Amino acid sequence: MANLRAGLIGLGMMGRHHARVLKEIDGVDLVAVADSFGDPHGVAGGVPLLSSVEELIAQGLDMAVVAVPTGLHEEVGLALAEAGVHTLVEKPIAASVPAGERLVEAFDAKGLVGAVGHIERFNPALQSLRARIEAGELGDVYQIATRRQGPFPARIADVGVVKDLGTHDIDLTAWLAQSPFATIYAQTTTRSGRPHEDMVVATGRLEGGVITNHLVNWLSPMKERITIVTGEKGAFVADTVTADLTFFENGTVATQWESMAAFRGVSEGNVTRLAIAKPEPLRTEHEAFRDAILGIRNDVVTMREGLATLRVAEACLESAATGSTVELSA
Repeated sequence: MANLRAGLIGLGMMGRHHARVLKEIDGVDLVAVADSFGDPHGVAGGVPLLSSVEELIAQGLDMAVVAVPTGLHEEVGLALAEAGVHTLVEKPIAASVPAGERLVEAFDAKGLVGAVGHIERFNPALQSLRARIEAGELGDVYQIATRRQGPFPARIADVGVVKDLGTHDIDLTAWLAQSPFATIYAQTTTRSGRPHEDMVVATGRLEGGVITNHLVNWLSPMKERITIVTGEKGAFVADTVTADLTFFENGTVATQWESMAAFRGVSEGNVTRLAIAKPEPLRTEHEAFRDAILGIRNDVVTMREGLATLRVAEACLESAATGSTVELSA
């Protein structure tokens, strides 16, 4: 069987990594790349460097990756859908819910694989964590809390931190719990002088009853990517920078120091850093996209799922603007 002919549009900070992986994975040939600003990271190599999605489509593509600024996702995505090209769009799916809806409708109408690059689902620590939750290792899940903080990114951001970074946490939380958001309440602030919010604190409840908390910002001098899932048997802590997963078990040994026992509630048990394989998440994401096109498996983040995540992100911004909790319809 011939390799899939792939194109990439957008050669910025994420585009350069997509180009590398597209050149590495089996069953895919990167036949052309495109960016109206050229190739700042020199990733084109021996493939044609083009300037528009129309020129890219003319190369005869089976699949494409879209890594342009968020405001261009709809325009580029619709052109690829019209041309019958399976497409992976970087997150978030689009700059607004109506734009995301148009993308979902366009790819569904053509029967194409439309995926969104919520890469955290392919982080080995979170994949292992989800499997362990599903297997009952934590018992009932009570809470999922995330911290995603760091300095301002070098890349251009045409959306605020909620849609750019916060969508990672919205998506991974609903995916880990296998339950959509029911409510969300958020507070934001803007401290960097840019037009969009650069810090958010959000709390929510999933339809399954799990409560959530999310701290996301571009204002911290340290980089942190932590997910904590607490349940009846203890807590899992996933660090998605290092792909480490640690289990803090509720103890079975009685604490004899009365005042400390009362203070701590559940007693401390064993702490286990779990040994897991650590493939590169971006490569795993691309392999899933390739296999979805070939009909081998279907574990991509669909455009419909990406749209649901964007709805929650917009609800966060609505909540921050109104000071009220926003209920999300099922």
